[in-house]
Amino acid sequence: MLRLCIALMFALPSAAAAEGFTPVKDKNRFLDIVQDRELRIGLYNLSLNVLPDGRIDGSALGWKITGNWSWKDGYFCREMDWSGTPISYNCQLVEADGVQKLRFTVDQGKGDSATFRLR
Repeated sequence: MLRLCIALMFALPSAAAAEGFTPVKDKNRFLDIVQDRELRIGLYNLSLNVLPDGRIDGSALGWKITGNWSWKDGYFCREMDWSGTPISYNCQLVEADGVQKLRFTVDQGKGDSATFRLR
């Protein structure tokens, strides 16, 4: 289950309701939100840092997550590795609920989504 969670941009399906969430289409706005903050899903002890230099660093259930990301046509695009398990490239819609939560939806907003708390 956790592997699927991470493969879908690290997460659990969430309700499609957009209440409180607004799209983040600009890379600079995205960076302002995530700068010096950790993205967390407590249920899986999942924590990620999305770094300005294009790296992703974190862990889930105590296993290392590494990866790379870029911003393309208004979407967050990433590929990762979770302790030797590749997580293939995918571009995702990012939505923010203020500066406390970010939701990532795979396949440019057409697939499953994950909501992270920011710390």
